[in-house]
Amino acid sequence: MTTSALAGSPLWYASRAGGTLALVLLTATLVLGIASGGRSAPRRIGRFGIGLLHRDLSLLTLVFLAAHVVTAVLDPFVRLGWAVTVVPFGASYRPLWLGLGTVAADVLLAMLVTSAARLRLGVRRWKAVHWLAYAAWPLALFHGVATGTDTRLPVQLWLYAACLASVVAAVWWRLAKAGPGRVLGRLVGATVAGAVPLLLTAFLATGPLQPGWAHRAAAATLLSGGGR
Repeated sequence: MTTSALAGSPLWYASRAGGTLALVLLTATLVLGIASGGRSAPRRIGRFGIGLLHRDLSLLTLVFLAAHVVTAVLDPFVRLGWAVTVVPFGASYRPLWLGLGTVAADVLLAMLVTSAARLRLGVRRWKAVHWLAYAAWPLALFHGVATGTDTRLPVQLWLYAACLASVVAAVWWRLAKAGPGRVLGRLVGATVAGAVPLLLTAFLATGPLQPGWAHRAAAATLLSGGGR
């Protein structure tokens, strides 16, 4: 552990805490949605109760996501600007990795808006947008891993590992409980569940866990006069 991994302003700490909690809550929301869907839905818990829990977790995710975004923009180190909170890949600081987080946030915002207008959109259109949550989660995970200067800390690595293991376990549970048919869907689910851990492990080994990664990734900001 290095002191540079922990260096930062109060806004940086708030941003990292908000982002981490948002990822944990998004993971819990996703796991609940995967594990309780279709034939794998628990019989002892009513679907109404599961739906309420799922909704509450989703709202909490958005609360901490908003805190993460606002504190990140207000932090004078990165100088993001408000535009990058909705328009991805436009930041000078780690544009790719921040862009992934922006895309994930946009997806979650779209889910919030469409949920509010669910009756007007209809169930089919609402479900089409709702399925994007499955894409938002890995984007949020890679965003957190790549942009966090604390990624190399053991506690943060274990947290990422726990989130990843939870989602993969939920996917395999859903696949194991699924009935016959839908071979393509089961194949896609199994492929993604196996590919994400491999991609994340390879990325960590060649990127954030390498010495000097944080400084190289932040080169644009450092050259513009920032520093932490």
